[in-house]
Amino acid sequence: MKNIYLSVTLLFFLLGCAEEKPKQKLNGENLLTQKCAACHNLDMPPESYENEIAPSIMAVTFHLKDFIKADNPTEHKPKIISFIQDYVIDPSAEKSFCDKESLESYGLMPSQKGKVNKDELEAIASYMYDTYDNQILLKQMAEKRRLRAMSLHERVIEQHRCNTCHNIEEDKVAPSFKMIAQRYEKKDRETLIQSIKEGSKGKWENKVLPMPPFKKLSDDDAAGIVDWILGLNP
Repeated sequence: MKNIYLSVTLLFFLLGCAEEKPKQKLNGENLLTQKCAACHNLDMPPESYENEIAPSIMAVTFHLKDFIKADNPTEHKPKIISFIQDYVIDPSAEKSFCDKESLESYGLMPSQKGKVNKDELEAIASYMYDTYDNQILLKQMAEKRRLRAMSLHERVIEQHRCNTCHNIEEDKVAPSFKMIAQRYEKKDRETLIQSIKEGSKGKWENKVLPMPPFKKLSDDDAAGIVDWILGLNP
């Protein structure tokens, strides 16, 4: 009896060990960059169509959403994921939804077998479906139009949240823009640009917070906001 009990216990232990581990959650955005960016433009919308060796991911996704149909809306995304999993590993002209001219222009996609697996393709396709969306694109384009309509200093202040620390008239945790204009002259223009791009510390009494670097701010925007600040002191 004891041996039977031990055998049953061992069986359950082995069965428990044999259970599949939960599938690791993969990052579709990172995988798309790693596996696809060498050939496909990932921007939405693409900034340029010059020297394309493959259609943009936005164009691919929009194309698949148009051509792959599903009676039930909840089945649309899974069908597109399934298509991408199959096509990327085993592409063919018969499977492709590209028109003849596009196939002749870009050529047939080479098989990515051995370079990407089905789980990774599922994560990539899911990210593509959710990210490259008409409604999201329209909102992005509307936001770009709104920002283009703003004056340079208004856009820079909003995009980089300058007004978190600075005000135009009154001091906050950093000196007001007018106070900066009163201290510096036009000959100090390059110094101010460098302070914005590289950051600074200890230039103002009673202002304990350092100026953080804004390295991603373009040179034109940095120069433009400095010219605006200096212009506040006629």
